[in-house]
Amino acid sequence: MYSMTGYGRGTASSDGRELTVELKSVNNRFLDIGLKLPRQLSFLEDSLRRRLSEALSRGHVDVFVNYRNTRSDAKTVRIDEALLGAYLTSARESAKALGLTDDITLSRALSLPDVTTILPADEDQDALTALAEQAMSLAIDGLKAMRWKEGERLKADLSARIDTMTGYAAQVEKRAPAVVEEYRAKLTARIEDLLQETEVDRARLATEVAIFADRAAIDEEIVRLNTHLIHFKELLVAQEPVGRKMDFLVQEMNRECNTIGSKANDAELTSIVLLSKAEIEKLREQIQNIE
Repeated sequence: MYSMTGYGRGTASSDGRELTVELKSVNNRFLDIGLKLPRQLSFLEDSLRRRLSEALSRGHVDVFVNYRNTRSDAKTVRIDEALLGAYLTSARESAKALGLTDDITLSRALSLPDVTTILPADEDQDALTALAEQAMSLAIDGLKAMRWKEGERLKADLSARIDTMTGYAAQVEKRAPAVVEEYRAKLTARIEDLLQETEVDRARLATEVAIFADRAAIDEEIVRLNTHLIHFKELLVAQEPVGRKMDFLVQEMNRECNTIGSKANDAELTSIVLLSKAEIEKLREQIQNIE
């Protein structure tokens, strides 16, 4: 089980080139990737997205890529000879008109504004692609390790809450038959008190109790709730991403608890249902963190 929150970093270097990939992920219903690449590395976007899509299934992931090239051929210098010629022509004309000495040297001429431009050299895309793949793999390993560690903590918490829910379900199942019997006893006592010496119509009483029992029957809901709890426990040890499945199961558990609460004409059952719903809300909150 993996959380959707984590951080990973990977660096790869070769032949004077160094590329670093940082990954930061948070919760999201689907996989959402935000890439921040230097302009000269924009050709890597598709391959990096594909690599992340293969490794992750959910979460918002911010990708930061930094690149450093220390090779001697990393940059090129371009001289704007037309602009330099215009500078020199104007300078010589001014020197002649004002009677000044022409002391312009090449080094001084090259320092004139906009005469020289330093540009990054064309990169070796194959070499950078290989570096990016290596750095991304290291970053993903780090990210998944952190997400797994957080996922294990979440698994322990969810398992404990499911055990609590299973205990509540057992209490509901044990209490349910007694509700009908208590209703029968209360109804009989109330009728006998009202009629006093008059004989109680046992057939009519049995019919009323049967109607109540049918209306208050929660056997099917208990069976479905227990089935959901068992399925949830199976998901805790599943090898694939289970966040969405868990979210669906929690919705179904909540539905069954609501039905039991609406049918249960009993204070004790209502109390158990309220405790169950509180656990379900805690489950729902934690599941939002699971991939």
